[in-house]
Amino acid sequence: GAAHLATGNLDSKRDFTDVRDTVRAYRLLLESGTPGRAYNVASGQLTRIGALLDFLGQAAGIEVTHEVDPALFRPTDCSPEFTVDRLKEDTGWEPCIPLATTLADILAEQLDVLPLIDP
Repeated sequence: GAAHLATGNLDSKRDFTDVRDTVRAYRLLLESGTPGRAYNVASGQLTRIGALLDFLGQAAGIEVTHEVDPALFRPTDCSPEFTVDRLKEDTGWEPCIPLATTLADILAEQLDVLPLIDP
């Protein structure tokens, strides 16, 4: 199959953390965190938004082409980097689920749901 999408800026980078890792971090913070202390929950790795599109297209077996829609485009903004040292020190937490696994799980879930939608 093939798909053509209107996209915004695919060069921005973000830190993605699997929700299962995030929930585990929250649980560990409730058990071992210091009340009132600020913690970052993050993977520590920045991923280009376009890489997500590429991965999902390949995983779905779809050739994805795109055209930047000026209405959706935001210039490349700062790429946030978060340190999770405090979280690791206080709870021993670190992310365990790779982004590729997260994306594959999301795709599998959506492929189960999509056939239920009437065209």
